[in-house]
Amino acid sequence: MSSSPEIRVLTTPQELFEAAAEEVVHDANEAVQQRGRFTIALSGGSTPKSLFNLLATNARNAFPWDRTFFFWSDERHVPPTDPDSNYRMADEVMLSKVSVPPQNVFRFRAESPDAAMVAAEYEKTLQKVFQLQSGDIPVFDLILLGMGPDGHTASLFPGTAALQEKSRFVVANWVEKLKTHRLTFTLPVLNAARCVAFLVSGIDKAPALKAVLEENVPGEQYPAKLVQPASGRLVWFVDRAAASGLKGSS
Repeated sequence: MSSSPEIRVLTTPQELFEAAAEEVVHDANEAVQQRGRFTIALSGGSTPKSLFNLLATNARNAFPWDRTFFFWSDERHVPPTDPDSNYRMADEVMLSKVSVPPQNVFRFRAESPDAAMVAAEYEKTLQKVFQLQSGDIPVFDLILLGMGPDGHTASLFPGTAALQEKSRFVVANWVEKLKTHRLTFTLPVLNAARCVAFLVSGIDKAPALKAVLEENVPGEQYPAKLVQPASGRLVWFVDRAAASGLKGSS
């Protein structure tokens, strides 16, 4: 059973991003010191954009860019030039502005029309980079996640097939309400990480956050609730607006 999550309530979104940036820099340098490299899976959506900007500016000289390996916990099934691409956002805001070796950046080849093939190729990439043997699961140093107002995280949406996946690392998850496939890490990968950090900002997330952290609701209904690292840390960085429904919040 995983240990209790750390819930850090910050007053403003900016304070949230600054606290999260400190966590990323700390985890990166600790991983490099202990294991020689830092493996991180980035999240998409709007919330991490400010975090990436902080890392590329304020943390520019404190971060081991050349020893960091970048992955994505999920991706839209669009080309890397598409405005909806999670890779494009991270590249524009952060990766293109710092000295990251190109071979350290592992994006989904989501321009391919076959979403299942894209997922399978990304899984092979994980097997190679992490040098996995049969039965192994990749252990990321840090996985960044967000959460939608519906409680989804990565591209694990309520009621979708990917929530039941036990053996695959990456799947093409059909999301009926969006009428599209989303490429996503599965729960076994998320729950194997040394640290998982959620970034949740905004009043529209408050009901889902309360359900995930405090209510006895099914995880299939609020998938973020199913993220419980087996032996790693689970940290929630939330602003006061998102935390407004939690017990003890003012």
